This record gives sequence, C-alpha cells and structure tokens, in this order.
Amino acid sequence: VEEEYQEDSVGHKRSYSNPGADLRRPGSLHFSSATSSISLTTPGSPGEALVKNNKLENMKKWTISTYKCSRQSLYEKLGKTSKTVDPELDDQIETLRDTQRKYSNILRTAKALSSHFYNMVQTQNSLGSCFSDLAHKSPELQQEFLFNAEAQRNLTKNGQQLLASLNFFVSSMNTIVNKTMEDSLLTVKQYEVARVEYDAYRTDLEYYAASRETEANQQKMSETQIRFNEKKDEFEKLRSDVQIKLKFLDENRVKVMAKQLLVFHTAVSAYFSGNQAALGENMEQLAGKMKSPAAS
Repeated sequence: VEEEYQEDSVGHKRSYSNPGADLRRPGSLHFSSATSSISLTTPGSPGEALVKNNKLENMKKWTISTYKCSRQSLYEKLGKTSKTVDPELDDQIETLRDTQRKYSNILRTAKALSSHFYNMVQTQNSLGSCFSDLAHKSPELQQEFLFNAEAQRNLTKNGQQLLASLNFFVSSMNTIVNKTMEDSLLTVKQYEVARVEYDAYRTDLEYYAASRETEANQQKMSETQIRFNEKKDEFEKLRSDVQIKLKFLDENRVKVMAKQLLVFHTAVSAYFSGNQAALGENMEQLAGKMKSPAAS
C-alpha cells in the first residue's frame, strides 16, 4: 500500500510497506543570494585610463614609424626612392670612422708593446737579482757579476720609466678612441636615424600630394605633414649637433695627439739612446700631466 502526499509542494513519496525505500530528496532547490548581483570589479580611475590610452597611442606611433623607416631603408638600397644627402658632412663622418679604425689599430699595437715591454723589464729585474746573488757566492767572478747586476738594475729602472710613458700613451689613446670619438659617433648614429625618418615622411607627403584629392587622402596628408614637420626639426637639430661635435673633436684630437706623440717619441728615444737625464725629464712631464688630466 502506498500513499502519496504533497508537502509544501516539495514532492515527498512514502511507502508503508517499506517506509524508507522510496524516500527521496527534492529534485532541486533554488537559493538566491542578495549579494550575487554585486560586481566585485572596481572601475579604473580616469588617470589610469588616460595613461593606458597614451601608451597605446605611443606604441601605435612607434610601430608606424618603424615600418616607414624600414620601408625607406629597403627602398634606398633597392634604388626605388631618393634620400637626403649632405656630401660635405657625409665625407666628414666617413673620415671620422676611418680615423677611429686607424687609431684603434694604434691603440691595440701600443697595448701589445706595453705588455711585451713589461715582461722584458720583469725579466731584466730577475736577471739582475741572479747576478747580484752570484756575486756573493762566486768570489772569483764577483766583479763581473756585480757589473752585470748594476747594468740590469739601471736597465730595469729606465725600463720602468719608459713603461710608465707607454701606459700613459695607451690611456690617452683609449680616451680618444673609446670615449671622445665614440661619443661623436653616437650622435652621428642618431642623426642617421633621424635622416631616414625625415625621408620616410617626406616620401609619404610627396605621395599624398600626387594622389587624388579625396577626403581620406587630405586627412592623411594633414597628419603626415604634422609628423614631417616634427621629423624635419629633429633632423636639422641633430645635423647641427653633428657638425659642431665634429669640428670640436677634430681640433681637440690634433692638439692632444701632438702632445702625446711628442712625449712618446721623447721617452722611446731617451731609453734606447741611454739618455737617463732626458728620460727623467720626460717622467717629470708625465707626472705633471697625471696631476692635471685636463691639460692633456
């Protein structure tokens, strides 16, 4: 015997023969929460949205500019477009690069000379110590060993003075090649990038000027004109910076190298001619230059 009844519209079913057999839970229960419709996200501030928009706009400009410059460089290599040239300035830039290569070779060779000469001075010093030691242990050859020990000591002393001159020359050459010239070439690289950007927008401006006068083309031409003016100002400023830097670099290079070459020649000549007085005077000049680096 079964009896079915409804309890609060839930749908229980009970059997009297087996009271627990057909007892079942409601099919579904629906719960609603008062907080379920509340959003957990906080709206961004106007400042954050502005920063995000600026980043996107800058990225867009950078992407467009990079594409235009890559296209301009490729077309220049293929001979499909023209580029702005300044023959006089381009010759000066090429001369600077060639001078840096040649000075780099001098620097590399001078470093090798300094290294080899340092080893020679150390060997002379060791040999002098050996002669001096044997002078005390070999009475029959004492005078001969003492003469040679004294000679090696003098050579070592003079060699150390020449080595100081070589190291000073190497240091000065390193400053010219890797700091002074490199700084100017960094400005040159910026100028060359600005030149490509300027020519890229100039080419686009010429293209829109020759196109049909549609509303879209006129709008693109106006936007390109604004960017072209910006790139033109940047290009002309960097060209002026390069001209000024190259001028002062050349004047400074000649003045510094004249002094360094004179000191180098004096030190080498004095050492190999045995002129200790001249070598000592050269060392005094070096000491003065080391105390006042600006004077060199």
